[in-house]
Amino acid sequence: MRVDMHTHSEASPDSRTKVADQAQAIRAAGLDVVCATDHNTILGALRLREIADGFRVIVGEEISSRDGEIIGLFLESAVPRDLSGEETIARIHDQGGLVVVPHPFSINRRYHMRRASLDRLRTKIDALEVFNAREAIFLNNRAAAAYAKEHGILGTAGSDAHRASEIGRAWVEMPDFAGRADFLAALREGVAHGRLSGTAVHVFTRYDRLRKWLGRKSSSATR
Repeated sequence: MRVDMHTHSEASPDSRTKVADQAQAIRAAGLDVVCATDHNTILGALRLREIADGFRVIVGEEISSRDGEIIGLFLESAVPRDLSGEETIARIHDQGGLVVVPHPFSINRRYHMRRASLDRLRTKIDALEVFNAREAIFLNNRAAAAYAKEHGILGTAGSDAHRASEIGRAWVEMPDFAGRADFLAALREGVAHGRLSGTAVHVFTRYDRLRKWLGRKSSSATR
């Protein structure tokens, strides 16, 4: 199974990828499963799951905690932003979800989890993202993989796609799984694959964020 464990759609404030286009790109990339992890909402994931054809969707959320971004997977409801890392993790686990810390050693993101917080929270997390296709340099992913190996933490990989063309740039090749109950066992046998998307994607993301902000301002002004 090819599983892209970190993706975004128009439900995120920094993406304009329509959910229908996201679905088409997932099929074109030959992915079997995708984790839909929009920022601070599960609405995009729920919409993608409704129209999924030829692939499966894990409902997730990339949550802005006070300790940095935390991904929840297998969610039934959204987790509020701006909670502590401990409270965010507890709310994910309370609904039977799994906790992944994305891009922990990134040099090109403002809101990644810092080393001190990661050290404090690592016994509470289920997995660590060891390959993110949007990292500025490969050394960031290498540092994450080394940390996961040192502390015996399962590794994940994801495209972190904000545009359809990025989907499938990173994935985990792993055995099939029925659901949350055996997901971690399958992930333990997984192998991360991927290639970096390049620095231009971050320019596009800033552009998309600005376009959406301007659209909201224009809409408010005409009411």
